[in-house]
Amino acid sequence: MPTASRDGVALHYETDGSGECIAFVGDVGYGAWTWSVQSPAVAGPRETLVWDLRGTGHSDAPPGPYSVDALAADLEAVLADAEVASAHLVGAGLGGAVALRYARNYGRARSLALLSTAASGDAVEEGALRDLHPEDRTDAARRESLAGAFTADFLAANPDLVDQVVSWRAEDDADPAAVDAQVAAWRDFEAGPLHEVTLPALVGNGTGDPVVPRAAGERLAVGLPRGEFEAIEGRHLAFVESGRAVNDRLVEFFDQVESGRE
Repeated sequence: MPTASRDGVALHYETDGSGECIAFVGDVGYGAWTWSVQSPAVAGPRETLVWDLRGTGHSDAPPGPYSVDALAADLEAVLADAEVASAHLVGAGLGGAVALRYARNYGRARSLALLSTAASGDAVEEGALRDLHPEDRTDAARRESLAGAFTADFLAANPDLVDQVVSWRAEDDADPAAVDAQVAAWRDFEAGPLHEVTLPALVGNGTGDPVVPRAAGERLAVGLPRGEFEAIEGRHLAFVESGRAVNDRLVEFFDQVESGRE
């Protein structure tokens, strides 16, 4: 179980495959299970790195406040510990903000795939975000809160997967104090001048995302010099619900960047 350390905080991560590295950066409160669709699809010809943000999963959960700057520094510690020279960063929600800050402050990022995220915390619907993470830490409450993450049709059609997600959440999701610290970090985030972030960037947003409106994702893509926007069918975790289509687009994007065709 590889663990990096920064300022006394242990940060758990796992790698798989070999080749160009894809580093996944998670969203508020959710454990590494959110990448269970994407990571296996790109592992093999490429290396995947999935890590638990501070407060989540097997990483330490120090008391807040947290900040996007601190989380970006955590990512740098993880990549350094894993001896990753460069990585495509795939960030969801808060993880997208971390990826944007990392690209500005550090030198290992090769490209950005930003899912369900925005250039400013002001664009985040805090009430809808908190509805994803009930303080009532029961399976029933976790199951009910998935309505903001997935469409009703998807939930009805995939009862076994829903049961698995509820189980994963019980094991790996952040506790209420860490959720509060992560929410505050995202809400306080400002990307700064987007024209200064010149990496290739793919921005994807759920068509029915209650947390980050599609228009916020479109603005983010327009503001990035090498940004392009993709609408994804679904809600806040549309990249899980529409996983096959998202995986195909991510692989195409990585291929384009690595070949210089982007």
